[in-house]
Amino acid sequence: MPQSVRAAYRERLASGEIRPDAAQEAALSAFSRLEGDLNALGEPAGLSSLFRKPKGARGIYLWGPVGRGKSMLMDLFYESAPVSKKRRVHFHVFMAEVHASIDAWRKGDAAARKARFGQAKGDDPIVPTAELVAKDARLLCFDELQVTDIADAMILGRLFEALFGLGVTLVATSNRPPDDLYKNGINRQLFVPFIELLKEKLEVVAVRGPTDFRLDRLRGARTWLSPITPETEAEFDRLWADMLDGAPETGATLEVLGRKLHLPRASGGLLRASFTSLCDHALGPQDYLAIADRFHTIFLEDVPQLSAGKRDAARRFNTLVDALYEAQAKLIAVAAVEPEALYPEGDGAFEFERTVSRLQEMRSADWLERIRD
Repeated sequence: MPQSVRAAYRERLASGEIRPDAAQEAALSAFSRLEGDLNALGEPAGLSSLFRKPKGARGIYLWGPVGRGKSMLMDLFYESAPVSKKRRVHFHVFMAEVHASIDAWRKGDAAARKARFGQAKGDDPIVPTAELVAKDARLLCFDELQVTDIADAMILGRLFEALFGLGVTLVATSNRPPDDLYKNGINRQLFVPFIELLKEKLEVVAVRGPTDFRLDRLRGARTWLSPITPETEAEFDRLWADMLDGAPETGATLEVLGRKLHLPRASGGLLRASFTSLCDHALGPQDYLAIADRFHTIFLEDVPQLSAGKRDAARRFNTLVDALYEAQAKLIAVAAVEPEALYPEGDGAFEFERTVSRLQEMRSADWLERIRD
C-alpha cells in the first residue's frame, strides 16, 4: 500500500529535497482531505456498480505562479491516491486526444464507432468520448490547465459535465485562477459555465508562496553556455534534468494558423529544442509567438556562429528572441560563441545588435527574477 501524500511530503522535507513552505502546506491539507474522500468512496465493486450512479469526490484546482511546487504536490498525491484507474497527463495532450476521439466519432461509420467506443448511437460525440475517458480513469490529474484555443473552450463545459456525471474526480494545476481562464477569448461568455462548474466541483487552492523553487535552480547557473564542448553540453543536460525534476517529456503540439507545430521535447512549461529545428526551418513570427506564449522556459541547444550565408536563420533567431523577450520567457542556451560574436557580419548584422543586447539582458540575474504566468 502506498504511503499517504502527507507522509511522502514529510519524507522529502526530511531528505532536504524540498524546504518548508506555508503555501504548500495549505495545498497538502487539501490533498489529504481528497485522499480521505477517495478512501471512503472505495473502488467500484462488481455488478453492484451497474445499479447505482457513479460518484466522484470533490477535486482540487491548484493555481499560482510557476515554480511554487504545484506539479510536485500533485505528483506526490497521484502516487499515493487510493484509486486503481487513474491518469496524470498534461492538459494539452489530453485535449488533443479528446479532439481525436470527437473526430473519430464524427467520421466513423457504425462499425468503426462500435469498435472504438463500444457504441454507435446518436450524433453527439461528447458523451461517448467522456465515457471512453471515464472507463480508463476514475481520477484525472491535469498539469497546466490553460485554455487558449476556441475549439477547446467550446467543448469543455459539456465534456466535464459528462465526466463528473460519470464519477470522475479531477485534480488540476494552473498558473491562473479559474476566473482568469480563457481571459478575453472569443465568445468567452459561452465558456463561463465551465468556470462555474470547476468552482463547484473542485476546491480552489492558491499556491503563491514567496519562493520560486525552479528559479532557485537557475540562480547561480550559467544560462548562456559557450563554446559547445562535452562539458557545456553536460552542464546543459544537468540543468534540464534539474528543471524537469523527474517529470516526463510528454512533447507538445501547437496549432498555428491551421498548421500543427510538433515539439517532441516538452514538459509542462518547459521546452527543449535545437537551433536547427526552430531557426533553420521555415517558421514565422506566429510560430515563435505561440512558443513564447506556451512555454515559460526554453532550452535551446547547438546555437552556431552564423555567417552571411545564414542570414535567413539569423533573421528567424532575431524573431524568436524578440518573442521570448516580450513574453518574459527564460532562455538557456548552449552556443558556439558568446552573443556578441553570433552574427558579426552579413545582411541584417546591424539589426542583430538588438538581439545581442536582449540576449545579454536575458542572461542577467534581474531577468531571471521576473515572474511570468
